[in-house]
Amino acid sequence: VVCLESDLQDGQMMEVEVGHHGVLLTRSGGKYSAIGNQCTHYGAPLSKGFISGNRVRCPWHGSCFNVHTGDLEEYPGIDCLPCHKTLRQEKRIKRMGTAVPGVTHTVLLLGGGAASLSCAETLRQENFGGRIIMVTREDLLPYDKTRLSKVMNVESDSILMRRMEFFHQYDIEVWLRKEALSVDTDKKTVTFDDGSVQSYDQLLISTGCRAKGLDVPGMNLGNIKMLETNEKKNTNTEFFLSHSVLFLKVKEVVLKSGKVIPAEVLIVGIGTMPNSEYLKDSKIQMTSKNFVKVDKYMHTNVPDVFCGGDLAMFPLAIAKNRMINIGHWQMAQAQGRIVALNMLNKTTELNSVPFYWTVLVGKTIRYTGYGEGYTELVIKGQFEDRKFLALYIKDEEVIAAAGLNFDPAVSAVAERLATGKVITKDEAQSDDLSWLQLS
Repeated sequence: VVCLESDLQDGQMMEVEVGHHGVLLTRSGGKYSAIGNQCTHYGAPLSKGFISGNRVRCPWHGSCFNVHTGDLEEYPGIDCLPCHKTLRQEKRIKRMGTAVPGVTHTVLLLGGGAASLSCAETLRQENFGGRIIMVTREDLLPYDKTRLSKVMNVESDSILMRRMEFFHQYDIEVWLRKEALSVDTDKKTVTFDDGSVQSYDQLLISTGCRAKGLDVPGMNLGNIKMLETNEKKNTNTEFFLSHSVLFLKVKEVVLKSGKVIPAEVLIVGIGTMPNSEYLKDSKIQMTSKNFVKVDKYMHTNVPDVFCGGDLAMFPLAIAKNRMINIGHWQMAQAQGRIVALNMLNKTTELNSVPFYWTVLVGKTIRYTGYGEGYTELVIKGQFEDRKFLALYIKDEEVIAAAGLNFDPAVSAVAERLATGKVITKDEAQSDDLSWLQLS
């Protein structure tokens, strides 16, 4: 006995202990279910998250799981939860197939990031039996890039999302240290920097972006390095920074105003540039800033060519299908899944709600939605107490939220946005916060 039936009402959840393991007990639609309580992303307690209908959303980074099956329904997690049939604590992946002898249909994935990995896994989960080739210019298998800017002593081996055994088991080819030079959509071929040419039946372009460099005197000094991957680091430091950060070791910085600032370390974050030069002579349509335009199915203007991740300019459902570019890890994963389903003619639209997090001075700020163009801001809690929820208002509705030490409020907002349930300005301003499921 872990609880009384009356302890759990419909639409509620609680953590219980079974055999020295924490288990999430839920009640939804009159049905009780028991699944793992630790999110498969970074181990957050799901009992502190937000439950809505048949799914629970992680309080930390927004991953969603089906409460009856434990299956992953929204990223950034990539594994499923153990379910009540086993109550084992290890992570679980959905059943995946392998290549089928004689099936020659080839899916080529350019880029080794979140979108490509999600696409490859979804194809195998949906019983695609053809050839899958993932090509990356990096010398590391797909890894969790979000940790590079948040954990200063991370080791390469500890951030791999899948190990080589996984790719071998499910017949996913990974070509490292190989970069695309051009795409011929008429011949359906890609030419690489080593002179090789690979044909494809369907193509995913997900080569992402790179950091912008400063165009100032001193940039050519020998101790100035551009950090774009986990491997490119200054050997005199212990910094492991994300692909969008520039690290400089200097004596001083001279501002345009003439002010001189003594410095040993300068971190420059002035945005990114799309890795799309190899597409300039192709028929693939791009924006004036060289991002690739796609529709809500992640199709480009060329048949059998898709784009996902930081390189994609796509219609965001919660922003009334406004064409935008969002460099969020979770969105790249979601787009990769949508690409795979539409490659298999399982017509599926992108409906994910952006969910982002960052760590500053040891504190995690969570953000969801799309706040551009907001006209009002409603604050719950106090900035001074480092415990608050900010609700961004536009046209009398909440369009985004940011929170610090206010879990699971941001996840609650994300779930409301995902289900299309409007959060009105009046509701946001109300003192009644029961809809946030705050503990």
